[in-house]
Amino acid sequence: MKIITAFCCLMFASIAVAHQPVMDMAPRWSDGFGLQLRHQRFGSDTLLLSDNEIDNPLGLERYVDTTWLEGVYTFDRSVRATIKIPFIDQQRVTSINTVATPQQNTGLGDIVVALPLKRYSNQGASTQNWGLTPSVRIPTGTSSGDFPNSDGSWDLGLSLSYSSETPTFYQLYDLYYWNQGSGERGMQSGNSWGLDVNIGLHPWHDNDTNSGIFTMWDISVYHEDPPNALNLTTASGAERVQTGPVLVYYRNSLMLRAEFKFLAHEDVDRISASRGNEISLGIGYAF
Repeated sequence: MKIITAFCCLMFASIAVAHQPVMDMAPRWSDGFGLQLRHQRFGSDTLLLSDNEIDNPLGLERYVDTTWLEGVYTFDRSVRATIKIPFIDQQRVTSINTVATPQQNTGLGDIVVALPLKRYSNQGASTQNWGLTPSVRIPTGTSSGDFPNSDGSWDLGLSLSYSSETPTFYQLYDLYYWNQGSGERGMQSGNSWGLDVNIGLHPWHDNDTNSGIFTMWDISVYHEDPPNALNLTTASGAERVQTGPVLVYYRNSLMLRAEFKFLAHEDVDRISASRGNEISLGIGYAF
């Protein structure tokens, strides 16, 4: 049962946006740890002005692939440490003096470390908790070139979360905020905040093979202030609502996770390529 609970929390808490860190609630036991490798892709060639699609004669576009190596270590049930290490492969076509100009960059992104703090209460077969998570984003990515994958700033994050679960039902509500520091080369990204709602079911479990399935629906609301004119990263002021399904299969200590999010709403502050739909595939192991 300890491993089953870890599966649920490890995979459901793995949000693509680096706010509530991956695997923030699992493992539940002292000196436990988990690892996950996850690939995320988003992007499009749809050009937006505010929330309206506009003509795109230059073929402007942006696509970002990120492979995350993520881990958690529990000091005890209520105190743990997490880390997220991104490897980024990004490309775009942008307009320079009205000329379509391809740009790309590949390399290490900004590492995120956090200290999730939990307060639990149990009622029979159900459990619930409140969480407070301070985070820091370290400027380990390059800030050089025409399309840097980091603005070179130290950023501070804080999230407040509530979750509860029974043997068949799971829910998470996570409100977070990121304060962007001053970057290199005069770059400045905008501060951001968001709300994630995850509602999940555990419809099947096989005791003989210790395997089963989790299903979940994710709703993400996100706001980012616009970056300054010197910022050359993928940062762009916008408001977005994304939503979509999550499917998890586990067997013993191994778990597989697939997620798809589509844009229900997007409003950008300046002419920009849409973020587009997002897909994420992960494999994890709880020790």
